[in-house]
Amino acid sequence: MRHLLVTLRRRYCYHPKPLIQRAHYKPQNPQPPPAPPSPPKPPKKPAKFSLHGESWEDPYSWMSQLNDKVAMRHMDVYMEQEEKYIEAVMSDTERLQSKLQSEMASRFSFDLSTPPLRWGPWLYYRRAEEGKQYPVLCRRLASLNEEFISHKSPSAGFDFTSGQRIEQKLLDYNQEAERFGGYAYEELSEVSPDHRYLAYTMYDKDNDYFKLSVRDLNFGTLCSKPQADRVSNIAWAKNGQALLYVVTNHDKRPYRLYCSMVGSDEDDILLLEDPQENVYVNIRHTKDFQFVTVNTFSTTSSKIFLINAADPLSGMTLVWECETRVHCIVEHHQGFLYLFTDAAKEGQPVDNHYLLRSPVDPSPSLRKWENVFADDDELIVEDVDFSNSHLALIVRENRVFKLCSVSLPLPSGKGSFHLKELYPQFLPLPSNVTQISPGPNYDYLSSTMRFTISSPVMPDAVVDYDLSNGKWNIVQQQNLLHERTRVLYGSASSGSRGEKSPLSRVDEVNIANDNPWNDLVEYYGCDQYSVPSDGVVVPLTIVYSRHRRKEDQSPGLLHGHGAYGEILDKRWRNELKSLLDRGWVIAYADVRGGGGFGKKWHHDGQRSNKINSIRDYICCAKFLVDNKIVQENKLSGWGYSAGGLLVAAAINSCPDLFRAAVLKVWSLGSSKMGCTGA
Repeated sequence: MRHLLVTLRRRYCYHPKPLIQRAHYKPQNPQPPPAPPSPPKPPKKPAKFSLHGESWEDPYSWMSQLNDKVAMRHMDVYMEQEEKYIEAVMSDTERLQSKLQSEMASRFSFDLSTPPLRWGPWLYYRRAEEGKQYPVLCRRLASLNEEFISHKSPSAGFDFTSGQRIEQKLLDYNQEAERFGGYAYEELSEVSPDHRYLAYTMYDKDNDYFKLSVRDLNFGTLCSKPQADRVSNIAWAKNGQALLYVVTNHDKRPYRLYCSMVGSDEDDILLLEDPQENVYVNIRHTKDFQFVTVNTFSTTSSKIFLINAADPLSGMTLVWECETRVHCIVEHHQGFLYLFTDAAKEGQPVDNHYLLRSPVDPSPSLRKWENVFADDDELIVEDVDFSNSHLALIVRENRVFKLCSVSLPLPSGKGSFHLKELYPQFLPLPSNVTQISPGPNYDYLSSTMRFTISSPVMPDAVVDYDLSNGKWNIVQQQNLLHERTRVLYGSASSGSRGEKSPLSRVDEVNIANDNPWNDLVEYYGCDQYSVPSDGVVVPLTIVYSRHRRKEDQSPGLLHGHGAYGEILDKRWRNELKSLLDRGWVIAYADVRGGGGFGKKWHHDGQRSNKINSIRDYICCAKFLVDNKIVQENKLSGWGYSAGGLLVAAAINSCPDLFRAAVLKVWSLGSSKMGCTGA
C-alpha cells in the first residue's frame, strides 16, 4: 500500500505542503451523541368506572371508543407519532433488519401445490396459478398418476405422450372472489361420496355470513339448489343425492337442520329446529357415509342423534346424552358406534378423553355403552381415527407423543382392553415430537392414513403411514439443510423395520440418506424442564443452537398462550432460525389454561383462575434467568391472541424481568378431533 501511495504522488505531482499542514492539525473535540428520541405521550382524558364494588380511573379509555370519530382521529395522530418514534429508535439497526429480512425470505417454502390426497380413484390437491391471488382446487385420476410429484409433473396437467389433459379443475377461488366482491374465504368444503358434487360455503362480507353453493363436477356448473345463507355445517347423504345443512339465526346460533335433494325442484325439508337460545346444532357424517350424526349441546346438556344416510327423512334416533356440555364425536364401524368423549364417568369428572362403543341396533332404553380401553393413567389417548381395517391412535405417555395402529374389528363381548392386549403397531416418529395432527383422511377403505408431525427442531413433515405393514412415506417436508423443499409422492421414504429408504428426489446427489426425517437435531438442541409453580409443575421446553449458545450470555424469547385448552404451538419456525444462529434461546411455557395435559390443567388457568397462567409464566421466566439459560436483562416475552394478555400481565407484574415483548393478534382454528372431522 505504501509503494502504491508513492507511485500516485509521483504521477500526479503531489506537493508535500498539505501533508505538513495535516501533521499540525488538531482534531476537534468529539461531538456528543444526539439525544435519544422521546416517546410520544398520548392525551389523557380521565374517566371513572365502577364494577363489582370497585372504582377506578382510566385516562386512556377513549382509545377504545371506535365509534367516536374525534377519538379515532386523535388515535391516528398518536399512532403516526409512535411509528416515527420506532423508526428513530431503530434507525441504527436498518442494516441488521435488512439482513434478517433477506435471511427469512430465503427460507420461505414456495410450495405451489398441496400434497395430493388420494380418495377413491382420485388425487385431490390445491395449487397456485402464477400471478393470481387465490388457489385452484383440482383432481387427477390416481391410475394415470402413480408418480404424481406436484402440479408441474406432467406440466400444467397435460400429458404430451397421450395428448390428453389429465387435470380437472374443480373450483377456481379467483372466480369465487369475483362472485363475492373481490374476497374469497372458504369455511366448508365437502366432495360427495360418489365424487359427483362439491358442496362449499364462501364468506359473504357484505352480509357477514357464509353462503352455501353446490357445484356439479362433471359439468363444472353451479347447481340451482341447494343454495342457502348463514350455513354453518354440511353433510352428504344418499351417496351424494342429498345434502344436509345447518343454518344460523341472526345471532349466529346454529339452530335449524335442513335436507335438500340435489337437482330436485321441491323445497328443502326442515328436519330439526331448536328455539332454545342456548342450544347449538352441529352435524357430521361418519367416515363410511352410512350415518349422519346430529349433536345438540348447551351449557347444561349434550345429545347425539343418528340419521340413516340412506334414508335421511326417516327420522332421528337418540343414541347418547349427558347432563353437561362435553366434547363428543360418534363414528361407525361394522355395526358398532364408537364415541370419543370427555364426559364424566358414573358422575365423576375425568381429565382426558376416552373411547366407548355400543351396537347400532338397540333401542334407546336398551342401549349400553362400554369402555374400549381400560383406564391407564400412564397412557392417555389424545385422538383416534378409523378406517375400514384399522384404528389409529395418538397417545401420550407423560410428555411423549406416540402414534400406533390396531387391527379392526375389535373383539366383542370381552369388555375393555389394555392397549397392549390388541398388539398395537407403533409407527416411526422423529425425536422431540410435540404435536401429531391427523388427516384429512377421507378414504375410509384405504389402510393408508396421513398425519402432520411437528417438532421444535424439524420442519413439519406430512407423512403417509400404511397401517397394514407400518411402512411410511414423507409426502412433503421442507429441507432446510439444503434450503430446498422436499415434495414426495408415490415413492416410499422408509420402512417400519429399520430398512434403508430410497433417496428422495432432491437429496439424491451426494447426500447420504441417514436422516430420513430432515430434522435439525445435529445443529439445534431441544431440552425439557419441569418448573415448580404454586404446587404444580409447569412443562418448559427450550430450543437452542448447539454451536452458538453460551451459558449465561444468551438472549431469550419465552412463548406462552395458556387459553382455550389449546396445545401450545411449538412447531419449528423458519424465521426463528435467524435468532438461534445468533445464540438466542427459544423457550415454550405450557402454562395452565392451555391444552395437552388434561381438562383440569385447562380449567385451572381459565376465568377466575387466570392468575395461575400468569404465575406459571413468570415462574418459567425466572427459571430461565436463575439457571443461567438466558442472560439477565435479555429476556423477551412472546404471545399471540390470548397469549398477548398472558405476556402483558406478566410484564405488568414483573417489569424488571423482561426487556421486550412480541404481541400478536391473528385468527386461529383448531379441532380436538381433527382426524374424525369435528
